[in-house]
Amino acid sequence: MPRAEAFADLQVWVQAGGMSGFGVRQFSLTLMHRMKDLNADRVEDALKEMGASRAELREAHTLWMKRAYSRTAPQGLNAFRLALGPPAHEGTRQFGDLTCKVCQWKLPFWPGLVYEVLVGPDRSVWNQWFVRQGAPKPIAFEDLTPWSCVLADVGASFADAEHVEGAAPQHWGVDFTHEGRAYRARFVYGLLQRVDPR
Repeated sequence: MPRAEAFADLQVWVQAGGMSGFGVRQFSLTLMHRMKDLNADRVEDALKEMGASRAELREAHTLWMKRAYSRTAPQGLNAFRLALGPPAHEGTRQFGDLTCKVCQWKLPFWPGLVYEVLVGPDRSVWNQWFVRQGAPKPIAFEDLTPWSCVLADVGASFADAEHVEGAAPQHWGVDFTHEGRAYRARFVYGLLQRVDPR
């Protein structure tokens, strides 16, 4: 779809009240709603820091999901543009013979990280997660605290790190050992939530 047509679709949706008032704050809350699956305490602390209520968290999630299942709402990359505005960075990334579009946004509540959306040639969203700007950051075991690092950081910090699928959408895991003991780091949207013994 040409850029002008896509923008027109966004305007129609906004004017119809489909996501009126939905922006960076509300999008951040939708991410936290999923993170609550693995670390409810950290999300509660974040809500206090933001001055947000549990009701606001639920409302943001409900509105985002309503958009996802709507026949008329913007989908794919347009949905993220509507909520977050223009990306801080746009580029491409090669996956074999396929070229994927990469868009990244900075979210104020997670400084040092960017929220990355990968879009395939068919305009569908292939992946969305937090990544670190630049090279992965080496992480010591004692520094593996909630929301401190992303998947690539843990993968680069432990020699035997192995990525595993999570039990729910947008959940991932990294299995690794430290001082002879086995652990699984659990992530939501690519952001560390907790570390469990295996």
